[in-house]
Amino acid sequence: MRNFQAPGRSAVLAENGICATSHPLAAKVAIDILERGGNAMDAAIAGAVLLGICEPQSTGIGGDAFCLFSLPGSDEVRALNASGRAPAGFDAEAARSKGANIGLQSVDAITLPGAIDGFCRLSEDHGRLGLPDILAPAIHYAEEGVPVAPRVAFDYARAAGTLWGAGEQHYLINGTPLTVGQKFRSPGQAEVLRQVAKHGRAGFYGGEVARDMVQSLTALGGLHSLEDFSNVRCDYTDPVSGTYGPVELLEHPPNGQGATAILMLNILSQFDLAAMDPLGADRAHIEAEVAKLAYDARDRFIADPAYMTEPDRMLSMDTAKALAALIDPARALPPSLPGAAAVHKDTVYITVVDKDRMCVSMIYSIFHSFGSGLASEKYGILFQNRGAGFTLEKGHPNEAAPGKRPMHTIIPGMVRRNGRVEMPFGVMGGAYQPNGHARLLTNMEVFGMDAQSAIDAPRAFPEDGTLRLETGYSQKVAQNLANRGHDLQWSDSPIGGAQAIRIRGDGVLEGASDPRKDGIALGY
Repeated sequence: MRNFQAPGRSAVLAENGICATSHPLAAKVAIDILERGGNAMDAAIAGAVLLGICEPQSTGIGGDAFCLFSLPGSDEVRALNASGRAPAGFDAEAARSKGANIGLQSVDAITLPGAIDGFCRLSEDHGRLGLPDILAPAIHYAEEGVPVAPRVAFDYARAAGTLWGAGEQHYLINGTPLTVGQKFRSPGQAEVLRQVAKHGRAGFYGGEVARDMVQSLTALGGLHSLEDFSNVRCDYTDPVSGTYGPVELLEHPPNGQGATAILMLNILSQFDLAAMDPLGADRAHIEAEVAKLAYDARDRFIADPAYMTEPDRMLSMDTAKALAALIDPARALPPSLPGAAAVHKDTVYITVVDKDRMCVSMIYSIFHSFGSGLASEKYGILFQNRGAGFTLEKGHPNEAAPGKRPMHTIIPGMVRRNGRVEMPFGVMGGAYQPNGHARLLTNMEVFGMDAQSAIDAPRAFPEDGTLRLETGYSQKVAQNLANRGHDLQWSDSPIGGAQAIRIRGDGVLEGASDPRKDGIALGY
């Protein structure tokens, strides 16, 4: 039981359905959809699309999505990959001539947006209400506007300088970032969503909307074509999984980085975490070392699955044991390990469980905050910069190439216990996400925390040669970590954000939402 005299929030308990996500309005709309007879898939899509208006710096219809879901009465978990590809005309040699990496705000970083195709497919195959009803709330709020929430304003102020061209026109007010309480409106996106509601995916990947995107990109030297947009297709696939004690963690397969979380748990299983203080230096040190090694493996092996040369390496317990043997409990590994991928800080996550216990775990992103910083001229569709997740290293599995999907950081998660689906969950925060999945599960399974307490607990993350600590850690722990050779930095922003819904043994739903974001868990 949490300390009711300390700041915090209780878990949300409900029987008929819960949505947990990073903005209250999106959670409310999802519950409204459930109460109107929609299922968890309808609610998740409705909430996700609205998040692009509530949190425009984090996501939008110019981005990608991944989904894990289970159908009512089934414990089988399916996956949908709605991530886009590099355009068919992409020229890797031309990109290499511009520098060692693909520029974050360059037109070369803009891959095709896959999310809308995924939402349309999931709605058609597994929804109840249809696109007009699902998209109506987002159309309304895009037209009327949504007051900017505190965390959104915090992110706006930090990242507004990345906007350029039509991005400035559509996402700033008189050249300045929006502040708390100011309304963000996007009538152009409202019109796009009307076209999708009326025509399905053709309303986005064809006609005037697609012409707006292509013309905006080619005017800046992009090699994107109308044919590229019309050819965007999502794919159903099977999750990858691994076990940690009594639970099974299911993750979206590559090109997502979910296998990194499984590798982290496999390495962590080689250590006696239960003997450590959950907020102490020993655990923070071991977790940081595990993350360094697992992420280095990620950068070497994960790519578009059609190009992976060793697809099982990340899931192998032999790999985990070999990496665990490199860890010194008393001393930090060198701070910089070879890597190939850009990292980012912004994504949205939404999870919904309905009265029939259909579970949806969905994550939706434009990569970095405000993506590429560029929007389409007419409709203000903000383009992702997911192509910065490629490497330009020749021969690398994740080398940029025409028609190829880059390695993705966004990962929805799902937990099964004794073969039964128990918890859809996700952790936002770019590169932190696999670390966040491993930490959330070890908080719950090793240290007995409930989902809300596991989310609330302070976080640490090794990034760019430093170990970032949230302020929930003590000065004593920080000094201990410094004595082990970690280059410490108190984080100037929260590390990630998370949501989870657990189906308890008594059948009651328990929702949890991260206080690091503006959102809530809401049930009925």
